[in-house]
Amino acid sequence: MSGGPPVVTDTHVEFCVADPDEELEGVGLLQEVARPRHGLPFVRFPGTGEWRISIPRPPAHRMEYRLEIQTDDGTETICDPQVEGRAHGPFGDKSVLEFPEYEAPKWLDDEPPEGEVNDVVVTSLALQEEIHGLLWRSAGTSARQPLPLLIAHDGPEFAKYGWLIKFLDSMVGSGRLPPMRAALLAPLDRTRDYAAWPVWAFAVAQEILPSLAKLAPSGRTPKVGMGASLGALAMLHVHRSYPPALGGLYLQSGSYFQPTLDIIESFRELFVPVTRFVGRVLDAPDSPRPIPVTMTAGTAEENLHNNRAMRAALLEQRYPVDWHEQPDAHNWTAWRDTWDPHLVDLLNRVWSPQ
Repeated sequence: MSGGPPVVTDTHVEFCVADPDEELEGVGLLQEVARPRHGLPFVRFPGTGEWRISIPRPPAHRMEYRLEIQTDDGTETICDPQVEGRAHGPFGDKSVLEFPEYEAPKWLDDEPPEGEVNDVVVTSLALQEEIHGLLWRSAGTSARQPLPLLIAHDGPEFAKYGWLIKFLDSMVGSGRLPPMRAALLAPLDRTRDYAAWPVWAFAVAQEILPSLAKLAPSGRTPKVGMGASLGALAMLHVHRSYPPALGGLYLQSGSYFQPTLDIIESFRELFVPVTRFVGRVLDAPDSPRPIPVTMTAGTAEENLHNNRAMRAALLEQRYPVDWHEQPDAHNWTAWRDTWDPHLVDLLNRVWSPQ
């Protein structure tokens, strides 16, 4: 199977799959910039040996996708063989189409001094489980040196798919961030833990952070929490449940589901606890401890509208919120591409207040 590369115009993107022997039963486009996400059908053009589909150009600078190929033997999901770019993720690789406006972060080409990375395990009595993760500290620092701490949900995935550790190495190496640490936490059961679950919030605030204080002393410097998607929701839930635990939040594409905006998610078991928590935050008249928050969301993702609503609510509750809409969708690269300068600015704002 072959075909020409996608054709990009100012208004549309056209995909083509060659089928000279007319062996295919169907072709679908799997992507996250338009509904339906799965199986958007190609059209067979008789006499040409081709299947084609043209979609409106999404409000983004890049697009991740796969092809769904249907034959008599069944259905196979593949990357586009006509596109070299790949985006790696926990559910497999995707093809990447970069539009002319896209620019990758310059720090990806840096070769900074590398900090030290160690596995870390914290026991939680509340969860009756061990929480695993990575503990990074910047180059030139010592194990017992008090350093500012960034704590991230889905941390190992941020490191693997977003290059978070290299980013932090680069920013500290260039002097844009102070010497620091990052605790990159892995969930036990992501759907359960991150769905505004009180036990997880307790474990983070009352067990994990105090345990990390022994392994990674930070003195009186406020800790900053970071997360994307459900991980962002969960970090906001930690803050709202235990306000003193965190001094800043970096929240990306948060899953702030609302019954009116996100009915498509209502079949998921997490929908009820998430919408209850989100509703409480949106309806709260004030916050006892507003802290600096930076929020990002993709211009081509479905979470954009509920993120805008959460931003408005936090502003009403006196949070100093910085907001950024990234021209991308709901993916690791989109989140990575916001860190310079937005994560840098937040960390400096919290750790070096003017």
